Amino acid sequence: MCRHLAFVGPPEPLAQVLTDPPHSLYRQSWAPRRQRYGTVNADGFGVGWYADGDPVPARYRRAGPIWADQSLTDLARVVRSGAVLAAVRDATLAGADAEAAAAPFAAGPWLFSHNGAVSGWPGSLAPLVASLPPADVLSLEARNDSAFVWALVLARLRGGDTEGQALADTVLEVAAAAPASRLNLLLTNGETITATAWGDTLWYLTEPGRRTVVASEPYDDDPHWREVPDRTLLAASRTEVLLTPLKDPGEDLAPAPVPGPARAGGPSSSKEPST
Repeated sequence: MCRHLAFVGPPEPLAQVLTDPPHSLYRQSWAPRRQRYGTVNADGFGVGWYADGDPVPARYRRAGPIWADQSLTDLARVVRSGAVLAAVRDATLAGADAEAAAAPFAAGPWLFSHNGAVSGWPGSLAPLVASLPPADVLSLEARNDSAFVWALVLARLRGGDTEGQALADTVLEVAAAAPASRLNLLLTNGETITATAWGDTLWYLTEPGRRTVVASEPYDDDPHWREVPDRTLLAASRTEVLLTPLKDPGEDLAPAPVPGPARAGGPSSSKEPST
């Protein structure tokens, strides 16, 4: 369900990550190569980006398929940014929220996307409503699982949690309430990228001290793409990527090693510098 991507690095045209690569997010809307659930992402799309000197991102979202938008190509060709988050959507349930249901969701300096689905929605997460301020529930941007998961994340961010803690705790809370959920979350503040791999594919690509891309799947065949293990929290900047294992609710909380070439970064995490 859905494909998404985030980028931080030197400013470049949006097209270089959205439309130009041979297996770009644009192409993934109808021909994803590694999508495990669904085959076509035609239920809306969105792009969020940051301008120099402005911490609040801009967004461009539509309810229809990305390939049907006649303005996106020109927009992506001329708009430059050093931080981008974009998504193409395959809706969990059909609804009437139009572009409001399309990621990225936004608040303050943050952009957010959810690739996956909450099992048993909406009943499974009904007990979690009480954990949110009433105003947050009443002002949900859309009536879908992703918007509610974003509300849970945002409440933690506003409460002072770091991006990594907010995503990790939200994933564990939702997974406990709805165990079969797929919860690949993606968040940026314009300087860093935080993501979870929980039930679907997640990859990253880094260039030495320059740029990092995190995506549902590689947009080209560069051999430096690395797959993130399932049940993992990723925290990335322009210079490094940190992977920390996440545990299913109720499992042994002892840390597990992260497979791959990453060097040790602590007892329960691995840190890989740009390569």
